[in-house]
Amino acid sequence: MNNIDVKRFGFAVGTTLALLHLGCLFVMATAGEAGTILFFNSLLHGLDVTQIIRMNISLLEAVMGFVEVFVLGWLAGATVAAIYNASLKK
Repeated sequence: MNNIDVKRFGFAVGTTLALLHLGCLFVMATAGEAGTILFFNSLLHGLDVTQIIRMNISLLEAVMGFVEVFVLGWLAGATVAAIYNASLKK
């Protein structure tokens, strides 16, 4: 088995999650409140997000969320790769 490059895998996971975050922002910007609620209720298998959805997100919050999701995704991906690589060494 081959080792996984920790930094590259972390970057891939972080980028993937950041793109999903952008997709969420796109849905909220284009679908309106009712459409956003319908979309996420369908996506979450019937969980009702009506009470927790907040549509007035500032640009600063959106950018900070994007960065936070990327960093957390990078850390999670790097951790998975590091644990995988450590499990190969016997």
